[in-house]
Formats: sequence, C-alpha cells, structure tokens
Amino acid sequence: MPPPQPDATPPIPPTPPAPAALAAKVRTLGPSMTRSMQRVAEAVAGDPAGCAALTVTGLAERTGTSEATVVRTSRLLGYPGYRDLRLALAALAAQQAAGRAPAVTADIAVDDPIADVVTKLAREEQQCLADTAAGLDTGQVEAAVSALAAARRIDVYGVGASSLVGQDLVQKLLRIGLIAHAHADPHLAVTNAVQLHSGDVAIAITHSGRTTDVIEPLRVAFERGATTVAITGRPNGEVAQYADLVLTTSTARESELRPAAMSSRTSQLLVVDCLFIGVAQRTYESAAPALSASYEALAHRHDPRPGHR
Repeated sequence: MPPPQPDATPPIPPTPPAPAALAAKVRTLGPSMTRSMQRVAEAVAGDPAGCAALTVTGLAERTGTSEATVVRTSRLLGYPGYRDLRLALAALAAQQAAGRAPAVTADIAVDDPIADVVTKLAREEQQCLADTAAGLDTGQVEAAVSALAAARRIDVYGVGASSLVGQDLVQKLLRIGLIAHAHADPHLAVTNAVQLHSGDVAIAITHSGRTTDVIEPLRVAFERGATTVAITGRPNGEVAQYADLVLTTSTARESELRPAAMSSRTSQLLVVDCLFIGVAQRTYESAAPALSASYEALAHRHDPRPGHR
C-alpha cells in the first residue's frame, strides 16, 4: 500500500469584518454585485440601525429582494450569515450614535481652485486608506508575511499603476536581503513563473481582479506549488481563483478627473508597506544589517562631495 499522504494545510478562514469596516466593504464590493445584492448592501450601509432591527424576511421586503439574496449578500460582505451581519449593524449603529462623524466625499470639478483640489484629494486619500485598513483580513496578512519571510524567491506581477506598486515592494524586499523580482512584461512573468515551486511566493497586484497579464503568471505559479497572493480590490474576481491568500484593497470613488488607478495605487501601497514591515520584523536579525549595508552603499550618492561618504 502507498504511504498515507499528509493532510493539506487547511485554508485560513476569513475573519468577519469589524462593524466599522462594513461601509468600506460595501464600497469595495458594490460594483461587482448584482443589482439586487447592491440594494441590500446599500440599505445596510445607509441605515445600519434600521436594518439591524429587521429579520431576514423584513430586510428582503424592504429592499425588494429575496431572503436568499440577503443571505448571499451577508456572506459576500464577509459574515457567516445574516445573524452575524445584524450584530455588526447593531454595533455600527451604536458607534454612529456615539457621535462618530460620517465620511465626506466630493468630486473634483474642472473649475475647482487648487486649494479645493488639495483638500478633496487629501480627504479621499484618507478615506481610502481607512477603508483599506478596516477591510484587511489580518489573518491573511499574517500568513502572507510568514510566506514571504521564509521564501526562497519572490515574484511580483502587475501592469500599469499596479506595476509601479510591485516595483516598490520588490526594491524594499531587496534592501533587506530577500530575492525578489518585479515582472511587468507578461511573457517574462509567465516564463519566470514556470520556475517557481513550493517554498516560493508569487504576488499578483490587480485592482480589477481580472487583468489577464497578471492572472496568467499567477495561475502558472499556483499550479507549480508556489504560495500565491492576490492584492486586489475585487476579492471575488478571477484572480482569487489562483490565490492562496487574498488581500483586499479599497478605492475612493472613480470620477472623470480621478481614475481608479489613482486611488487603487494608494491602497495598494498601504498593503505593500504592511507586508514589508511585517517581513522586516520577522527577519530582523538579517534585515537590519542588510538595510544598513544598503544605506551605506548609497550614502555617497546623497552627498557626492569628495570625502563625504
């Protein structure tokens, strides 16, 4: 008889979002929901106190949907069932009653003075970062940090603005002594993914969750046995099919003068920084001297005068 195979490591169950993260989850997942699910999500985010008092039947009647739609929406928002969502709504209503100010957003108009542009962008960026922090599953982040800290090799895939975020992560990891590569060329990304195996990590960065040039190398890495991580604004998107770990980002509202790439980059950079700091903490004994050596190697470039090294 063949020897028994070891049990596969069970996936880490997602942690239900905190009450304060509910509105962020609705903003993040809303565009990918069906219209009936959007009605449920918008109702609970807009009136948590009123919806917390409703049974599943009552909420279905209020939103003109079905009980099954209410339950599916609850699960998509990260709660095991509607009962758990009601508890979160009650807690959120209590927080709001305590006087916590609601978020204020405003689109940037073509004729806005630059002072208003600065104020509005700062407000949107702050909200985007707060939403991302509130919606991140720290268990998934912790698992990603563990995999990165122990990785033989790390490959990062992204295109457009997401490629810039990937390059930022890679240069940080290189400076603490890890072997990491950023691949913006889709052909090069796939040919490198073929070389990955267990003990390696592949990270895909895609706000939409459906960028083919990012999904394809992640799929190859997944099939080769590497630990795969998706950083995405659409956790139920296609990229999640090939991700062992999904780190969800939020974005500010898209508008004519503010494309999704702007706000998605902000939240992606927050996630990247969390990963880097987590890895630096885990590998401090080797990371600190490596970081110090990299600073020393570049010091003369910051002050090129003779003798100032």
